[in-house]
Amino acid sequence: MGGFFGVASKQDCVFDLFFGIDYHSHLGTRRGGMAVYGKDGFNRSIHNIENAPFRTKFDKDMQEMSGHLGIGCISDYEPQPLIVRSHHGTYALTTISKINNQEQLTQKLFDSGHSHFLEMSGGDINATELIAALINQKANIIDGIHHALEEIDGSVSILLMNQAGIYAARDKHGRTPVAIGKKDDAYCVSFENYAYKNLGYSDYKELGPGEIVVVTDKNCVTLMNPNEEMKICTFLWVYYGYPASSYEGNSVENMRYRCGRMMAQRDNVKPDIVAGVPDSGIAHAIGYANESGVPFSRPFIKYTPTWSRSFMPTIQSQRNQIAKMKLLAVEELIRDKSLLLIDDSIVRGTQLRETTEFLYDSGAKEVHIRPACPPLLYGCKYLNFSRSSSEMDLITRRVIDRLENGKVTEEVLQEYANPDSTKYEQMVEEIRKEMNFTSLAFARLDDMLESVGIDKCKLCTYCWNGKE
Repeated sequence: MGGFFGVASKQDCVFDLFFGIDYHSHLGTRRGGMAVYGKDGFNRSIHNIENAPFRTKFDKDMQEMSGHLGIGCISDYEPQPLIVRSHHGTYALTTISKINNQEQLTQKLFDSGHSHFLEMSGGDINATELIAALINQKANIIDGIHHALEEIDGSVSILLMNQAGIYAARDKHGRTPVAIGKKDDAYCVSFENYAYKNLGYSDYKELGPGEIVVVTDKNCVTLMNPNEEMKICTFLWVYYGYPASSYEGNSVENMRYRCGRMMAQRDNVKPDIVAGVPDSGIAHAIGYANESGVPFSRPFIKYTPTWSRSFMPTIQSQRNQIAKMKLLAVEELIRDKSLLLIDDSIVRGTQLRETTEFLYDSGAKEVHIRPACPPLLYGCKYLNFSRSSSEMDLITRRVIDRLENGKVTEEVLQEYANPDSTKYEQMVEEIRKEMNFTSLAFARLDDMLESVGIDKCKLCTYCWNGKE
């Protein structure tokens, strides 16, 4: 998905910028970038981080860069920040986006006289370059940013830096977070609010949906007021968010404890131990264990000395192999045991099936699976949760297609989304058999939303029930 960080400081900002960006490494695996502005103007660096972490790749740049303004990102796809020259002057731009209407916007820009876009290595247009072109359609930067927010179908949050400061904008529906931190002589802008705490910043504010601000070393000024409607991604709490994260005042770690506790309240199995798939299933498992009284244990461990971050290649067979290689069994905690295993979700199902086989091969007697969110029935339209080319990559859709003999309508999908329906029970049982689980029970949508702790109408649930 990606994350960004920016600093406006009276002093040199590069130390804070470097570590603030690095704290977003869990959100992207492809590229990192930094851009600063100082007495010598703009300076920028972009590196591929697929095989080495951000700090390793950017250590030399950190030593050589200087400036009082800076922005940067961890990107899951396109290289950024970009340095753009336009009638607005020169600025640096980084974004978190998913643009569903890219072809239509590109054609509109061509029709209005835009000459060309540079092609990335995969043949696509850089989404951040497209957003820059939208911004440049308007007479001033504020109207340009607002224009980009309104024109894009999907989601986009923006950091734009020029000599005046850093302009920050949150997606018009608030699908991703933007937080402002403050300390003496400096302000920062961040996707993750924990990213600035160890750098000496305290919470200043969270931007509302569609809000645009400008940040300098002296203040943070709202240029466009927020919208009332919010549809923040619920998966931020379930999976994306780092345990120390907090969105809309609600802790990721606490949400996962609550969700696990509610799963235990609905369950009737009596396993020997409860475990979480490292890392995003662990907190849910702790909540389940605390509520049920079943001991929490770690029957397998993620090997972190060389896999400290979640790098995954794009080739699915390699992804499956590396996911398997990361996990090491503690066979004494597995052999002849009945295990209840919590993962954040089931998407394709491949990795969890192999994990289950891995536990059986290590001597497990039973493996009960409890995904910490409902079955995923729809591919996300709003964030780059997955770059799957088809919803048929989802195990749920393949099973539903089989059960319905290929005649799947929206009305039928809504039946499968209802956890009290017969079709839902049939789908879950088919998945259980296909995956060779002893039992399978998903978290309920109503329980999961209650676990988040904010008004349910502010949460996007599209991937589970097709509704924003």
